[in-house]
Amino acid sequence: MAFVLDASMTLAWVFPDEATEKTDRLLASLLEGQAYAPGLWPIEVANAFLAATRRSRLDLSEWPRIRHSLDALPIAVDPVSPASVWSAVLELAHDRGLSVHHAMYLELARRMSLPLATLDRCLAAEARTLGVEALGR
Repeated sequence: MAFVLDASMTLAWVFPDEATEKTDRLLASLLEGQAYAPGLWPIEVANAFLAATRRSRLDLSEWPRIRHSLDALPIAVDPVSPASVWSAVLELAHDRGLSVHHAMYLELARRMSLPLATLDRCLAAEARTLGVEALGR
């Protein structure tokens, strides 16, 4: 199965206390599937690693292992197009009351006609409102 992956779902794969049966099944589906993420995804995930390290939730020595595990997954990162950010993404964020980074995930899911894998309840609800399947909790 193909889907658009957001940072919240990715972090559930990294931190066992955030995992659920659904998040584990979605990760397992990548054995024969494909995930897509906007260019913002690695920045958001890296920022979460840094924040977790600063809060002593994640040790710096774990970064290479986690990065290697994520690099081994079939996740295609869609390049950031300034034109799409200034138009489709910004308009979607404005019209739907989303942050620009949330709108990037939703815009990619809409553009690719794929479900959105997120644990963010507000983003999932907005996706459903727009007819995008939300995978998560």
